[in-house]
Amino acid sequence: MGQHVSRTDFEWSYTAEPHASRRKEILKKHPEIKELFGNDPNLKWWVLGLVSFQLLSLFVIKDLPWLWVFLLAYCIGGTINHSLMLAIHEISHNLAFGHSMPLANRFLGIFANLPIALPFSVSFKGYHLEHHKFQGDEKLDTDIPTCLEARLFCTTFGKLIWMSLQPLFYALRPVITYPKTPTLLEVFNTILQLTCNFLVFYYFGGKGMFYLAGGSLLAMGLHPVAGHFISEHYMFHKGFETYSYYGPLNYVTFNVGYHNEHHDFPYVPGSRLPKVRELAPEYYDHLPRHESWVKVIYDFITDPAIGPYARIKRKHAGFLKDE
Repeated sequence: MGQHVSRTDFEWSYTAEPHASRRKEILKKHPEIKELFGNDPNLKWWVLGLVSFQLLSLFVIKDLPWLWVFLLAYCIGGTINHSLMLAIHEISHNLAFGHSMPLANRFLGIFANLPIALPFSVSFKGYHLEHHKFQGDEKLDTDIPTCLEARLFCTTFGKLIWMSLQPLFYALRPVITYPKTPTLLEVFNTILQLTCNFLVFYYFGGKGMFYLAGGSLLAMGLHPVAGHFISEHYMFHKGFETYSYYGPLNYVTFNVGYHNEHHDFPYVPGSRLPKVRELAPEYYDHLPRHESWVKVIYDFITDPAIGPYARIKRKHAGFLKDE
């Protein structure tokens, strides 16, 4: 089973998350960063191109041997679908069409969702924006593992299994710990996605469906691009709760590796986040960072000091009143 993790609880913080105060300080010193705010006009074209590539690929995939289907799903299909997931992340901040066109952003997100096979685009927005606003909140930040996850997957082998099952936990955790009433758009997102899944299976068979759905699941588990799930907020250095990565995988993930910059300025599109660091290097160059997402996954699994408990957590205000 491997070594048991050394932590037995989360790292509790009784101060506010660091990004709001740092944002104010940076803008006071570098007001020119405001010029980076706004939508990315190229985002919609990237989404169109990636979705088209995935759907057209099915005409080739359906006739390939299963070994090739698996390899292509892991190496190409999964990577592209993960890129689309991060396009949806950008869209959740209204960075495709701007804040004046919220429905256009929502429908582009639903369109980007189609090759991924798992209907999540609309519901992701609500949970993700609360992750930003209430980072570390024990109720509202559903990015944090549950206590049950931390207790069950507390060995080297357990963390390996937990990493492999990341899609399951990311999908089920919010529904179980913080359920919300589905909106009409969420229902539409689900119906359209299930219809698309049926058509893919009907016309391209199990191979086509595995290329899309299986690729999505594979690329959220033990896959290089999935390293960002761990690298972003797991506490590799005591007291630091957000980490950036400036390596080449940012080219296929809409610069999600610039994560300190993203949390400081969530209305700056990923394409302009490197400029934030360039304009205010004194706020970022000294912070701990990750050099490799693959190494992040390896260290998370093998290092007994790191595990699901290695997150900074804050008491929920409502819970404090009840105590």
